[in-house]
Parts: sequence; C-alpha cells; structure tokens
Amino acid sequence: MSPKQTIQKWVEAFNQGDADQIAEFYHHDAINHQVANEPVEGKEAIRKMFAEELAAADMTCIVENIFEDGDWAILEWKDPLGLRGCGFFQIIDGKIKFQRGYWDKLSFLRMHNLCPPDESGGNL
Repeated sequence: MSPKQTIQKWVEAFNQGDADQIAEFYHHDAINHQVANEPVEGKEAIRKMFAEELAAADMTCIVENIFEDGDWAILEWKDPLGLRGCGFFQIIDGKIKFQRGYWDKLSFLRMHNLCPPDESGGNL
C-alpha cells in the first residue's frame, strides 16, 4: 500500500472510533506527536491515547486532501464542527512510523465542552 492509501485506510478506522483498529496502523515503536500535546511513543501508548480521546469526544475526520511525497503522506482534514488541521505521516513498510499533527487544541476543547474553567470561574 502507498502512504496515501495507508492514510485513507487509517481515516476509515479513525472514523469507526476503534482504538485497537487504529493502533494496527502503527509500528511497535512509532511516535505520534500532536504538537498541542507531548509526543506519545509506542504502539500500545498510541492505542491508549486514541481510546481515551475517542471516549472523551465524538470525533470525525473529513478528508480535504491527502498528498504523498516519498514515504510521507500529508493529510488536510476538517471535522463536522468546523475544526481544521493537518497531519504528517511517515509510512515505513506500510505502517506509520512517525506522525505529527497540527490543530487548535483550545478550539477543540471548547467545541466539545471539555475546556477547564479558568480561575475566575468561567470557561477559557
């Protein structure tokens, strides 16, 4: 499978909301770094991250574009609430070795009513 095809299948798994299925797209020592968070290292830790995040919020990835360059795929996405972002995926032997994602964490938290209260008692 090409990097683009791998990411197309990854999006399908993501939209099914199954962390175990999503984790199967990663190498055992993969790194997933969503820049708004600390990097997550290892397939099991990545599975756990997706399980927790999918339990906390209803997420859907709508593909806007997928570009391919060598062993990299670049995903431009949006969600039904209007959030947009992009992800860079290094695909080695048909599995994700490294992923970096860019999106607005504060907007995501607000859209899903997950934003912690600020010190004045209101929401950030």
